[in-house]
Amino acid sequence: MPSLDILSKVDIQMLDNAINVVKREIDTRYDLRGTNTTIELDKKALTIRLSTDDHMKLDSVLDVLLERSGKQKVDVRSYDLSEEPVPSGKSLYRIIKVKQGIERETAKKIVKAIKESGLKVQPQIMDDMIRVTGKKIDDLQEVMALCREQDFEVPLQFDNMKS
Repeated sequence: MPSLDILSKVDIQMLDNAINVVKREIDTRYDLRGTNTTIELDKKALTIRLSTDDHMKLDSVLDVLLERSGKQKVDVRSYDLSEEPVPSGKSLYRIIKVKQGIERETAKKIVKAIKESGLKVQPQIMDDMIRVTGKKIDDLQEVMALCREQDFEVPLQFDNMKS
């Protein structure tokens, strides 16, 4: 029976490349050159730490990060930008979490949309991904099209399609 996995993950190597491009741009941009501005990626905790002197520079670095991430094929919807900047002495820092996997509530929305579409497939939530099985590969391709046209606020990838 054909099956398909719907998941949301970030390629760590692409993310690392994007961070390195941002570091180079910080070193060369006239408004950020010579300032106490840093950007660091923690690969284990999947967090990005932006640190600088003031809000204006922090916003500039964040804009550069979002722009360069898009060019490096890292979806900016995978960044959790809900945390506010935190003052620390003379500097200001912000922690950005990188989302991996589909959260439970989002997975329920995706499953509901698939069931409401009337396609003859069976979606099931498995930890941080969704497995969809059906009798025909065409049905699975319609599920992929359905998920692409709706915005579930997370980047979705389709993996492990088996017939």
